Amino acid sequence: MNKKLAAALSGSAALVLTLTGCGDDGADTAAWAKKVCDKVKPQVGKIQQANESINDASEQNKSPEEVQKTDSAAFQDISEAYLALAKAVGDAGVPPVENGEKLEKNAVDELKGLSKAYGELKTTVDELDTGSQSKFAEGLKGLAQELGRLGESGNEALQKLQSGGLGDAMAKQKGCRKASPGSTPAA
Repeated sequence: MNKKLAAALSGSAALVLTLTGCGDDGADTAAWAKKVCDKVKPQVGKIQQANESINDASEQNKSPEEVQKTDSAAFQDISEAYLALAKAVGDAGVPPVENGEKLEKNAVDELKGLSKAYGELKTTVDELDTGSQSKFAEGLKGLAQELGRLGESGNEALQKLQSGGLGDAMAKQKGCRKASPGSTPAA
C-alpha cells in the first residue's frame, strides 16, 4: 500500500535537479546560479531523507499508525524544503536572462504551490483512518495519485527555469549538480 506512495515520490525525483541544463556561462548568470544553488543542496537532502523514511516505513510492514506518523513528518519536511527552495530562488532575484522576471515568478509560485500541496498531504494523511487497514490503504492510494500529479507539474515549471543561460551555470554549481548514477535521487 505505502509502496505506491513511495513510488510516486520517486517519480518526482528530478523536480529539484531539473534546475540543471544547458546555456551560456556568463558571470552574472553564474553569480545568480550560485546564490540559488548554495541553498538547494540542504533542501534536496531534506527531501531525500523524507522520501527514504517513507520508503523504509513501507518496506518494514509497519502498522498504519506508524506509517501515518512517518508519512506525516515526511510531508511536513518536504513542504518546508520546497518553501525554502522558493525563498532561495526569490532571494536570488531576477535571473539575468531573457524573460528572467517571468521565470523567477513562475518558479517561486510553483515551489510555493508544491510546499502548500505537501502541507495539504500532511493534513490528509493525519486524517486517515488507521483503525481500518483497508480504509488506510485506500487513503494512501489516493495520496500516491496526488504525488504523481505534483511531480509532473513541478517538473514543468522548473524546466522553464533551466532554459537559456541558467541551466549550464547551475549545472556548474555544486549544490545543483545532478546526482551521480546509482545515487538516490531527490524529490
